[in-house]
Amino acid sequence: MSATAAKRARPRPITEKQLLEILPNAGRKAGVFVPGLNATMGKYAIVTRLRMAAFLAQVGHESGQLQYVRELGNDKYLGKYDTGRLAERLGNSPEAGGDGQLYRGRGLIQVTGRTNYRDCSEALFGDSRLLNTPELFEQPVYASLSAGWFWQRAGLNSLADKVASADDAVFEQITRKINGGTNGLADRQALYRRALEVLQ
Repeated sequence: MSATAAKRARPRPITEKQLLEILPNAGRKAGVFVPGLNATMGKYAIVTRLRMAAFLAQVGHESGQLQYVRELGNDKYLGKYDTGRLAERLGNSPEAGGDGQLYRGRGLIQVTGRTNYRDCSEALFGDSRLLNTPELFEQPVYASLSAGWFWQRAGLNSLADKVASADDAVFEQITRKINGGTNGLADRQALYRRALEVLQ
């Protein structure tokens, strides 16, 4: 389905009840995130059953069912973002104790690193405010919108359109584009199956 056709599809927004059925551990966070998720899915043409199910499954896993919008980890763990190849790839400053802490993963799909923060900020605001106030990513609306931005940038709508089942290679490919590997694949698959049922 083309982006134009997807925009015309205009399914009903997801309700808090539906979101809780998909992500039962979200609890009260479901109601907090529904407006931001609906705005995000509308903005980024995540408007078909397959796209919504894939997006919600991935976001659900990445955020611990909406419990976490900020990457957990001590100084030693987050130090991996300060120096070395990963830090360089993320556009972080090369000194220890620098950008790694500031630009840790945030949002529902853990946008990470100075370059990604800058690019996302330009896309969402037309300026670089997220470099100065990275905590904005932790607010439900921006946590959601940043996930939609990442989803669109990675071309995941077109992949979601091709997913035949939670077990097929295309769903795994979506996971790899988000996670860099297949961490939590079984949970993502379970959430996808549940989302498909709820969104019928």
